[in-house]
Amino acid sequence: MNKKLIFLDIDGTLTVPGHNVPPVSAQEAVQKARAAGHRVFLCSGRNCGMLSPLLQYGFDGVIASAGGYIEYKGRVIYDCPMTKDQQARAMAALTRHDICCMLESKDNSYTDEKIKPLLMARVKQDGNSELLRWREQLDRELGIRSIKEYQGEPIYKIVFMCQDKESLSEPVRLLEDEFAFCVQDVDAFGLINGELINRQFNKGLAVRRLCEDLQVSLADTIAFGDSANDLEMIQTAALGICMGNGSQQLKEAADAVCAPVQEDGLYRAFAQYGLL
Repeated sequence: MNKKLIFLDIDGTLTVPGHNVPPVSAQEAVQKARAAGHRVFLCSGRNCGMLSPLLQYGFDGVIASAGGYIEYKGRVIYDCPMTKDQQARAMAALTRHDICCMLESKDNSYTDEKIKPLLMARVKQDGNSELLRWREQLDRELGIRSIKEYQGEPIYKIVFMCQDKESLSEPVRLLEDEFAFCVQDVDAFGLINGELINRQFNKGLAVRRLCEDLQVSLADTIAFGDSANDLEMIQTAALGICMGNGSQQLKEAADAVCAPVQEDGLYRAFAQYGLL
């Protein structure tokens, strides 16, 4: 069997969402695959700063910011932050409709301070603190900072949160030619969580760019993901696998579905496809 390039999303695929420690079985899968001569890459919506705690588990390179930044063994292959004009227009369109935003630079993330009160309001509505726990976990585990600390460094991606689809109507109309609005989740009360991603890149294009740089055929690629921003990656790789906890849309697009990572899904899939 030819040696493969293996692409792993992080949240919901390599780890439980918001965490930085993969299950032992997932760590072993990565180590054994690399020992067998395959190359393993993180391919995440996280920026470099948020995915850096995972590097200790051994990876050959990273695709960060949903494809906006690609690095292989310390060499930068692709680097595409927003222009200042794009950033200004995007933020104006979003904040005009009271949409909460998180700005992601290469190494830092800056969150709108209105996000926590928005989640608190949802907690009061449904009596469930899961949303708030999720947010606090992100702040604690991933080192997200206040937007007041933002010093103007280049931005690759904007995470947004709003209370209804109508709030997004004008931003979509104004920005959709340049940016994809990737909705990650909509809760029972209509709270929308998503990402604004430059159309110059996505995870699928990143897989292609890395293969071209390394002169590896797409036929020798395998990708694992669980959510909407993994769709292009799953469709591009020769074998696209959705985690059992993944979205229905991704399951339908994938070539196969494996068990969730906390149920040793990655290890079992690596073994099934001869990667160990």
